[in-house]
Amino acid sequence: MKGIHQLAKHLEISIGTVSRALNGRPDVSPETRRRVLEAAEQFGYVANQSGRSLRKGATNVVGLMIESSKESIDNSDNFFSGLTGGLQTVLTRHNLDLIMLPCPNDEDPLEYLKRMVARRLVDAMIISATQRVDPRIDLLIKAHIPFVALGRSTSGGSHIWIDLDFEGVAHSAVDRLVARGHRRIAITAPNSDINLGYVFVDAYRAALERHGLAFDPSLIIRAPSSESGGYQAASTLLTLEPRPSAIILIYEMMAIGLYQRLAEAGIIPGKDMAVIGFREAPRSKFLQPALTCYRLSLHDLGMELAETLLALMPEHAQTYGDHARNRIWPLELVPGKSDDFQQSS
Repeated sequence: MKGIHQLAKHLEISIGTVSRALNGRPDVSPETRRRVLEAAEQFGYVANQSGRSLRKGATNVVGLMIESSKESIDNSDNFFSGLTGGLQTVLTRHNLDLIMLPCPNDEDPLEYLKRMVARRLVDAMIISATQRVDPRIDLLIKAHIPFVALGRSTSGGSHIWIDLDFEGVAHSAVDRLVARGHRRIAITAPNSDINLGYVFVDAYRAALERHGLAFDPSLIIRAPSSESGGYQAASTLLTLEPRPSAIILIYEMMAIGLYQRLAEAGIIPGKDMAVIGFREAPRSKFLQPALTCYRLSLHDLGMELAETLLALMPEHAQTYGDHARNRIWPLELVPGKSDDFQQSS
């Protein structure tokens, strides 16, 4: 059997209904969609996607732009694989494909995105690693391309973003450590202009002020967001005088390198120094003592990103309109043993 006309005739329903069912439109009943998809598979019907895309001026593809550097790859530890699982769960309902757009670390992200936009590779975008001032946002607004930013920025006009609750992590971690007697608390921060670093440092400073503690810039240790960055941060930590009694990490993979360097110096987390990590990651589960850190569902975050993006796409806005809002994504504290050490007064 060839063509949508024959498929509609076989099912005794209109061509329009068949088309809407094949395209995952919400105005088709689940039973009708099931019948259409089963018949299409049975008779070997394959839609002419290139012709359809030309007629609609659409690609049926969503792009996820990520950094492609050794540092970002080392730090990912399944972050984006977990995220894309959730994204695809939602996008496949509507016959939308997801492609990764890895920007090399030696290329300007704006120039890379300009090239992707010029080639019309995707209908909509998710951008990550948002900078304090991120011209990609202005570009996408000007190009009228629906997009969601994974992370906040000071750039652009009205746009939708979802970000992790870095403020909540900073405040709850400082509160936890202060309650255990710590007064000299260090943190790690990105050595780049990524906006999450500004958000985290500002929240850390505010948390200290709530407890009447002075802000000391020397306690902000800037290092790469990777295992080697954690090793570097611990090396810096050991040179500080007086040495901080606790440290809060901003990236999940840093804990592994930090543990290694502290062990080399004969310092045991949870016994000689309190350590609070950022995200619970697969490899960090093997650290001893168990790392106190934070947990989130990457799959659920991916689903929310996809549904938020669909809310901004004209074909799906009616179904997902209530998702068109900015959102802070919560993280849950997972107590371990790495911050058991209590500072004596």
